[in-house]
Amino acid sequence: EVQLVESGGGLVQAGESLRLSCAASGFTFDEIAIGWFRQGPGKEREGVACIAHSGVSTYYADSVKGRFTISSDDAKNTVYLQMNSLKPEDTAVYYCAAYLLRPGSWEALESSGYDYWGQGTQVTVAS
Repeated sequence: EVQLVESGGGLVQAGESLRLSCAASGFTFDEIAIGWFRQGPGKEREGVACIAHSGVSTYYADSVKGRFTISSDDAKNTVYLQMNSLKPEDTAVYYCAAYLLRPGSWEALESSGYDYWGQGTQVTVAS
């Protein structure tokens, strides 16, 4: 059974850090990419970061470059999103999603291409 479970969300002050986890089951990391997406209040879902090819390839949205780091622990089938220097505008529900790697074009930070989704975890950054 394919399953993605996020954890690690919470309430922090601006400038603080959080680490989100996405535990994946039902596939191995060499066959998938894992993306982190977020949806803030009144906003559309946006891609934040993605990791693929067992960690060889990473992608970031411009809004989080230099502040967020995506990594994976293949032994634990878990992907992490380390979020530093958090800002109030980072407030959102954060989702991880899995894309089954296959031939053809693919946009790492485009949500419509992903195959499986977690339930989301709330991140709130107070000013």
